[in-house]
Amino acid sequence: MSMLVSLIAVFGLVAVSYMMELVGLHTVLGIIIPYTAVLVFLGGFTYRIIDWARSPVPFKIPTTCGQQESLSWIKHNKLESPSTTGQVMARMFLEVFFFRSLFRNTKTDATEGPRLLYTSDKFLWLGGIVFHWTFLVIVLRHFRLFVEPVPGFVHLLESVDGFIQLTLPTFYMTDMVIVLVVTYLFIRRVVIPQVKYISLAADFFPLLLILAIALTGILMRYILKVNIVGVKELVHGLFALSPVIPDNLGSTAYIFYIHLFLVSSLLVYFPFSKLMHMGGVFMSPTRNLPNDSRKHRHINPWNDPNIKPHSYEAYEDDFRKVMKSVGLPLEKDVDGEEEGEK
Repeated sequence: MSMLVSLIAVFGLVAVSYMMELVGLHTVLGIIIPYTAVLVFLGGFTYRIIDWARSPVPFKIPTTCGQQESLSWIKHNKLESPSTTGQVMARMFLEVFFFRSLFRNTKTDATEGPRLLYTSDKFLWLGGIVFHWTFLVIVLRHFRLFVEPVPGFVHLLESVDGFIQLTLPTFYMTDMVIVLVVTYLFIRRVVIPQVKYISLAADFFPLLLILAIALTGILMRYILKVNIVGVKELVHGLFALSPVIPDNLGSTAYIFYIHLFLVSSLLVYFPFSKLMHMGGVFMSPTRNLPNDSRKHRHINPWNDPNIKPHSYEAYEDDFRKVMKSVGLPLEKDVDGEEEGEK
């Protein structure tokens, strides 16, 4: 059901943008909606980051799977249990760019016995890292539409990405790879029962939306072939805050407007979805805190100085009679109270 709802939602976005193009709402599709989407994205992204930054962290809760720094004769695992800011940054770098924790991911299968069998699940890690790196390369390649002259790193990416000269215009490997890897991630959620059981519309929708963006981009570049000069004129005008709707996009301009509308939809959806893990990973106390509780006492900066600590001894003094009546163990017993109870 979640998959069907997501599929209908994506088709609905395509249908709405196509109908708006048919009735000539080019200014809305090409100027108003993209600007609105960028403002919502920046505002929502900033709000979520500030909200996370203001959240209290009462305890040191870094996720570790290695030996903490303690005694000199015990080997300290600096990446798995970082104790300094530099070590935390090194672990964050490997996590953000190489998905180090996902690389260690395992899957569980029930075998005869019954017995649980834990095995490695490197395909999920491979699919995740290929998707994110491919998506990044495609986004960076699109910088040729935003600025003039085209930055040198864009030319470098295009030469590496399009070294296989199969078509005219140049065929980019990332165009094919992102379709394949998103399809794999989608099929994985449908085929594997355990993953399908926990998958919601919030899991299917971004996959289908990104797949629709990739397919419309491929159609626009290789098959329907929208006039790239007109596309750059519109996008460059948006980026330079001097928007203009060109009249030389050609007869297949509808596919460009569908593509642009889907990208705008992704920008609007991004800050309020699970995709915000892009910024959230840097704000997670399980990742950005050093595991140095043996060297430094962590004091919650949000503690109210007017609230006095309530020790267990004081707690037991308050509730000793009730605790004794129900048979709970007591650290100390008062003779007077004991005699009174008798």
